[in-house]
This record gives sequence, C-alpha cells and structure tokens, in this order.
Amino acid sequence: MKKIILFLVLSSVAIVAQEQVPADTSYWKTSGVVGFNISQVALSNWAQGGDNSLAYNLVGNGAAKYDGPSWIFDNSLKISYGRTKLGDDDFKNTDNEIFMDNLLSKKIDWIFDPYISNTARTVITSGYAYEADTSFQISKFFDPGYLNQGIGLIYDKNEFFNARLGFGFKETFTSDYNSYSDDPETDEVEKFKFETGVEFVAKAQYPLTEIINLKSELFLFSAFSDIDIWDVRWDTTIMAKLTDLINVNLNVLLIYDKDETVKTQLKEALQLGISYDLF
Repeated sequence: MKKIILFLVLSSVAIVAQEQVPADTSYWKTSGVVGFNISQVALSNWAQGGDNSLAYNLVGNGAAKYDGPSWIFDNSLKISYGRTKLGDDDFKNTDNEIFMDNLLSKKIDWIFDPYISNTARTVITSGYAYEADTSFQISKFFDPGYLNQGIGLIYDKNEFFNARLGFGFKETFTSDYNSYSDDPETDEVEKFKFETGVEFVAKAQYPLTEIINLKSELFLFSAFSDIDIWDVRWDTTIMAKLTDLINVNLNVLLIYDKDETVKTQLKEALQLGISYDLF
C-alpha cells in the first residue's frame, strides 16, 4: 500500500510539473559540466620503495531550472564514480553515487512560496566494504535506494541562496541488503521502510572570485518517531577554473544516516583535472 501511495505522489509531481510548466525556452536556464581526473604512478627497480598506482574519478553535474511568471521548476543531478588500484591489488571503488533533486514551487506575493520536492539517492554499481585483505559487497544499484519527498515553504528570493522547510517523507528500498530497511524488533525482514517527518534543505552558490566558485548543499531529515535524530547530507565544493578545460576542486561530503552506520561519514577529495561544459 505504501508503495502505491509513493507511486501516486511521484506521478502527481510529474503531472503537475508537465501541466504547469510552459515550454517557453526563454524561461529555462540549463547547465551541464563533466569532469575527469586521473593519477598514475609506474615504478621499475625503484630503490626508494613504493608501488604502482592508478586512480581515476569521473564527476558529472547537471541542472535545469525553469523560472517563469508563476512557477519555478528546479532540477539538479550529480553523478560521481571513481576507482583506484595499488600494485597487484584489484581496483577499489572510491566514489559511487547518483543524487538527484527536483523541486516545483508556486510563486505567490509573499516572502515564502509553497513547494513540493523529491530527491533520490543510490549507488551506480556494486559497492564494497574493504577491511584488511578482504572485501565484501554491501550495496548495488537501488539496493539500497532512497527517496525523499517534501511539501512546505521555500525562500527563493536571492540569487545565491535558497532554503526550504516542510513535512518530509522518506522511503528506503532494498532487495538483498536489507539491513538498511529492516526493523530488528520484528521477526519479518522488511525490504521497504517508510518514514514521515520534517525536512530542511539549504543551498548556496557564490562566486568567491572571478575564477573560484563555492557551492554548498545541506539536506536534513528527521522522522517523527526519532525527532531528535537527523539524517544529514552536506555537500560542499570549491572549484577554481584555471583554464577553459583545467580546474582544481576541493569537495567535502558529510553524511550521517543511522540506518547506514551510527558513525558520521566523511569524504574529502582534492583534485586537479579536466572539466568540460556540455551546455
């Protein structure tokens, strides 16, 4: 029943967006950037010690925003995938995620506007945990998969910043890796978990200099059943564009989700690589 409700909610969002957002391209602003970074070291008879290494990372960021007379339809997508290999070891994943955010808001004559939203998060391919000399699979595409919907009010009157607050709904989907959705207090193994609560999202994008840009996105969700515990996703990137193709970027991603682990997850990446504006 909950899956049917979820399907209806998502279908309603798509239908409203399709019916209410005109096709006039003058109101659309789109962007798409893909970046590729690679690092390689090869050693032969190297007396100082060390080992061969190869690492690469691919990141894609896309956005499409309709800002019309009465409606705002804002969409963003981030895809990141990276692997590394040291010596004779097999390749290991260092990055593996798809994250999408969609928002539809109605402009009214007030400082805040009503909105509905949907976010989705999952891995691209099989994910593994690496411990000592062993590894074991802990995830695959949409296993787990996370969907969040929100309905509430948004402040979007500033060119560089917006924030929204509302009621939130979170769905966790699993197939084989049920620890993310299972309730240990029941005998049944739950492959689907539905939670209601509160969401808060804040986004900032600001040019620090002519070549350096800051982008930061904070997503918070707390279920009514555990209102004192918050799911956190804070993704911050500082990018310096050295040439039309070469850039340096520092990305810090902080995640806390007690269904994944009771510890705070932190990823930091400093990369020099190639970026290309698709549109």
